[in-house]
Amino acid sequence: MAKKISGYLKLQVPAGAATPSPPIGPALGQRGLNIMEFCKAFNAKTQEMEKGMPIPTIITIFSDKSFTFVTKTPPASYYLKKAAKLQKGGQTPGKAVAGKVTAAQCREIAEAKMADLNANDLDAATKIIMGSAKAMGLEVQG
Repeated sequence: MAKKISGYLKLQVPAGAATPSPPIGPALGQRGLNIMEFCKAFNAKTQEMEKGMPIPTIITIFSDKSFTFVTKTPPASYYLKKAAKLQKGGQTPGKAVAGKVTAAQCREIAEAKMADLNANDLDAATKIIMGSAKAMGLEVQG
């Protein structure tokens, strides 16, 4: 018999750096979940990734206080900032240019994020990433 799902929890956790401190500890603790069990499992699953990379995680909470979790690919903004060599996006998108990315870089990001994007093919996914770049105040070249 399948377990009864009591809820979902969405967190953005740094790869390989899950600790019981906020925001993870309080979010899991108030739902009665074993915080250290999640931290150990998450760190083991993300140890091959770049340390500190933000990983969107969806935790499925069951009524018996057990859980499972699924990790997604990092946000497009993380990849775009890395490609443009920026610390943060533009403060006034549409007015000032914070940095530049190429269409080829957008295509590489789209390939990496294809599983999590709502696109039928790589060209549509690339356009989604280019739109995200423009929203961050980045100029897309090529």
